[in-house]
Amino acid sequence: MSKFIEYLRTKTFRKNLIIATGSIFAFLLLLFYSLGFYTHHGEGMPVPKLKGLPVAKAIELLEEQGLRYQINDSVYLLDQPPGVIVEQDPDPNTNVKSNRTIYLIVTRDAPDTKFPDIEGRTFLEVRSILNNYQLKVGDTTYKSDVAKDVILEALLGGRVIRKGQQIPKGSRIDLVLGDGLGASEVDLPNLVGLNLSEARMSLLGSSLNLGNVSFEGPADSVNAKVIKQFPALSDTLNKVSIGTAIDIVLSGGK
Repeated sequence: MSKFIEYLRTKTFRKNLIIATGSIFAFLLLLFYSLGFYTHHGEGMPVPKLKGLPVAKAIELLEEQGLRYQINDSVYLLDQPPGVIVEQDPDPNTNVKSNRTIYLIVTRDAPDTKFPDIEGRTFLEVRSILNNYQLKVGDTTYKSDVAKDVILEALLGGRVIRKGQQIPKGSRIDLVLGDGLGASEVDLPNLVGLNLSEARMSLLGSSLNLGNVSFEGPADSVNAKVIKQFPALSDTLNKVSIGTAIDIVLSGGK
């Protein structure tokens, strides 16, 4: 033991210790730089931002930068069309090396849902129901009916849809509602060609009143026929309120 301690005090030991320490340091230094050269330490490129891009555009961008891709999963989002990037790994601007795989999550087509029973319900009720079924309210139109703001029909792409029918989530549903005027409006009769008595009876049967009566030519109230009426029946006017006064012009007779 004493000889070992004496050896530790010799110049030979100190020389060997310095050589060994230097060798280890040089080896570690060489190893560090070798690994850096082999792995291209500090070299790379930032990952582009892909979120919100269509899949085809994202793939084109990755391939231009020498990066690979893999679609890991797909999800359905109500307000996003299918085939759009919603998540990526690594995150945008992360520094990666060439040929690195970028993992993507994209949106998929909407799953189907059964159309709910909304006929006869109010607009406010139906809006809430459609929202719960992940459906959207589209255009609203009104139709003459005694019920006000009550759903009469539901349309998808111009076609009537019924309870239980399978439709894609996110679909826009057009609604036809009652205007509440059905009980106070009647069909406007066509009086042209009738005599005065016939015109009066037709108006009475429709709960309408006879307004001003005028003649073109001799005033023959028995044989003259209606040649004009105001308001006139047309494609844009076929209903009037109960009690409306209809003016007529008669012509003909002896």
